[in-house]
Amino acid sequence: MTGRLAGRVAIVTGSGRGLGRAHALHLAAEGAAVVVNDYGGALDGTGSDATPARSVVAEIEAMGGSACASGHDVGDWDDAGAMVQLAVDRFGGLDVLVNNAGILRDRTLAKMSEAEWDAVIRVHLKGHAAPAHHAAAYWRGESKAGRERAASVIHTTSVSGFSGNFGQANYAAAKLAVVALSHTMALEGRSYGLRSNAVSPSARTRITLEGMDAAALAPPEASGALDVYDPANVSPVIGWLAGADCPATAQVFHVIGDRLFVMQMPAVAAQLENHGNAWTAGALDAALAERLEQPLPATYFLEESDV
Repeated sequence: MTGRLAGRVAIVTGSGRGLGRAHALHLAAEGAAVVVNDYGGALDGTGSDATPARSVVAEIEAMGGSACASGHDVGDWDDAGAMVQLAVDRFGGLDVLVNNAGILRDRTLAKMSEAEWDAVIRVHLKGHAAPAHHAAAYWRGESKAGRERAASVIHTTSVSGFSGNFGQANYAAAKLAVVALSHTMALEGRSYGLRSNAVSPSARTRITLEGMDAAALAPPEASGALDVYDPANVSPVIGWLAGADCPATAQVFHVIGDRLFVMQMPAVAAQLENHGNAWTAGALDAALAERLEQPLPATYFLEESDV
């Protein structure tokens, strides 16, 4: 297959369904060979099933593309390394890593168990960091050997990480940490040709359908109208970031339908000085009056009784 990504090799984690599936199909349509990774677990991360990954591989092969399935656990350091090695062994290298895999264990922090915290942090944060570590080590080694690749890591963040969200302390904390991980990778990888960016998608997936009224995310009834929450709307941005000549690094994007936001994280809202004196409570009372930022609205409006 020919396209902007012809000759490039990509891994997409969590690509048996939803956003990951859309990304894998788009990258393959643009010419990339794709490792379709999916552990095949339930929404809460329990269980495993190879069927979703194999199904996407079959879709890619049916349209003339190259793909292989991976059931590796992205939250396991060694398994993540084996996934990267699979790409190298099967397709001769690796150019693109799309970190997309995720689970939910929604609960208010007061009710959340340690296991519910650890499971979400493991998949969303360690499940980004472990594949990124092994991919970065591979690219660094290639560069030292004189074979530098125009490498790209694309992380998945969320508006829950930007604003917080009721019942999602574990998920929101992991998703904001992913932004810091991406920025750090962009700094560290610059010397060997690595770019790193983060994308926050608004799309109809198992995760969003769990937290919102399904009717709010339903496809439009009007024929020809844009399906705002179709996961495929996000994939062209992923494909653009995966390109060898893409200029973007250390960026954070939010995508919803036909709208693309370039996020500034964080921005300075105000700069205050106390005229050479240490701050006191009274001085802070005066200086911060009418200057505090208002909290952003919750994204999914979960009720405490639900979580």
